Amino acid sequence: MADSAGEKEGRTLSGVAAYKGVLRQVLDNRPSGTRLKLAAALGKNRSFVSQITNPAYPVPIPAQHVEIIFEVCHLSPAEKAAFLEAYHQAHPRRLAGKDHAPHTRTITVTVPDLGDARKNRALEQTIADLAARLARYAEDVG
Repeated sequence: MADSAGEKEGRTLSGVAAYKGVLRQVLDNRPSGTRLKLAAALGKNRSFVSQITNPAYPVPIPAQHVEIIFEVCHLSPAEKAAFLEAYHQAHPRRLAGKDHAPHTRTITVTVPDLGDARKNRALEQTIADLAARLARYAEDVG
């Protein structure tokens, strides 16, 4: 008997929660700052990273972000396999035939310590956002 649309959607949503759970667990075991690095590499803000790592949010992780996530978060082979298995269960054709996303590089910029954690985070986020915009501009021009 064919699945109803509701059953299929329910499996997809539970699959999304499964791979988001894997990603959340990975990030919980990484050094502080990994979420900020991921946001910068994706060209998004930190709230986007919170959404893509929260299993309660049904919003899927876009396929073009998967390779960047692997690169920035340094998933072990077991973690990567668990994530991909859940991702393929939720989105069977989404990564099929997908070219690999462009690789990212990490650069270090020295900035002054502003003496306030909130101001330092704001400066870091501003620089990360600027770098992401410049990278998108460079891709469009090149």
